[in-house]
Amino acid sequence: MKFLEKYNNSKNIRFNLFKRTLEIAKARGSKIIVETGTARGKSKFFFFKKFNWKDGMSTIMFSEFAHFMKGELHSCDISENNIKNAKEFTKKYSDNVDFYINDSVVFLREFNKKIDLLYLDSYDGHNAEIASKHQLNEAKAVIDKLNVSSLVLLDDKGAKTLYSKDYFIECGLKILVETENQLLLSKIL
Repeated sequence: MKFLEKYNNSKNIRFNLFKRTLEIAKARGSKIIVETGTARGKSKFFFFKKFNWKDGMSTIMFSEFAHFMKGELHSCDISENNIKNAKEFTKKYSDNVDFYINDSVVFLREFNKKIDLLYLDSYDGHNAEIASKHQLNEAKAVIDKLNVSSLVLLDDKGAKTLYSKDYFIECGLKILVETENQLLLSKIL
C-alpha cells in the first residue's frame, strides 16, 4: 500500500501505528471502517484549508484505504465544521465515505453493520475523566457490532482510554500493539 507513504510526515506521530493497523486490516480483508472524531484539518484564511498532521489525518488515510479495498468509511463528528473540512480533504474518495453529524454514542448505537475496523477518537481529551467515560460509552454502544476479526484502534491513550481499554479486554479483545498515543486491539492475534 504505497499510497500510505504520503502520510508519513514527521508531525504525524501516529503514522506508524496507522500504517500497521491498515496492513493488518488489508490482510483481514476489512471493508467496513468506522471512526468517531473526524480529522479536522486546519483552516487558513477563509478559503484555504490544509492538513493538520498533529490530528493524525485518520479520515484522509481511512478514505483512501476504503477506496483501495472497495470498502466503506463511516465517519462521525458532532461538529458540522469538522465534517465540512473532512469532506474537502476526502472528495477524491467521496464515493467510499459517508459522514454523520451526530453524537458518537448515538451514531454507534444506531449503526447497523458489522464493523471491521473501529477507530475511537471523539471528544477532546482535555478532561481525561469525562473523555474516558465518553469513550467507554462508545465501546458499550458498539461492542455487539464487532466480529471476531475486527480491529479496534483507540486514540489518545491515557486521556480517553482509562475505562475503554479494560472494557474491551473484559469483552475478549487483546492488545496487539500499544504506543505512547494509541492502542490497537482485536479478539484474534
